[in-house]
Amino acid sequence: MLILSCPCCGVSAEETEFTPGGEAHLKREGPGSEDAAFRDYLFQRKNPKGVHFERWRHAFGCGKWFHAARCTVTLEVFCTYTAQTANVPKEVIDTIKLRRPEWELNQ
Repeated sequence: MLILSCPCCGVSAEETEFTPGGEAHLKREGPGSEDAAFRDYLFQRKNPKGVHFERWRHAFGCGKWFHAARCTVTLEVFCTYTAQTANVPKEVIDTIKLRRPEWELNQ
């Protein structure tokens, strides 16, 4: 079971209090985009073995969306941060590198 901390209200709880929202930091394709780019935005998602960035919603709490960095193998949650960030913050990268020195950000 994952234990997540909502960065908006500060509550730490089991994952059942939250709702997953898929991959984080996606570039939204709008009107006038190529068909292939729009198709990839809708259907192509990363499913890595290891560190992954996801969107979560505090469904049974404050209701706000946030991002989480976690390992898909060990279910370790490295940190959570607000959803208003377009790119992975340096502090998050540093936190992950402390526990996984060999890891590199591939975006």
